Amino acid sequence: MHQVTDHISIDDSELEESFVRSSGPGGQNVNKVSSAVQLRFDVRRSPSLPNDVALRLMKLAGSRLTKDGVIVIVAQSHRDQTRNRADARERLFDLIREAAVRPVPRRATKVPKAQKRKRVEGKKHRSAIKSMRGGRPSLD
Repeated sequence: MHQVTDHISIDDSELEESFVRSSGPGGQNVNKVSSAVQLRFDVRRSPSLPNDVALRLMKLAGSRLTKDGVIVIVAQSHRDQTRNRADARERLFDLIREAAVRPVPRRATKVPKAQKRKRVEGKKHRSAIKSMRGGRPSLD
């Protein structure tokens, strides 16, 4: 059981890991050892996630989300399997933590009258300056 937030914990049975050969660093070892990790997490069928968090998580996942609602995270930046495994899990948990935060609803605001008046006065002033440029000056 992994405690992701105060209210969300993910069971190990919900995480599916498969190990593949890495294309990253490793020298000759890269051809022999399957050190890269593919972590799969089924968002749609997860009993651990509230519905609103699951919807936000699917939006955040982007191209990592399959058509079936499974998030696939590939970790291959480290040379050994255990570090890649920990990295993949931490990236998934960070994504879930980000999805768990409710967005603050936007409140529509009006432009204050004083601000509108100031803008119009500025335009009039600029217009007066430009109108003075053309033609000959008057002999007043």
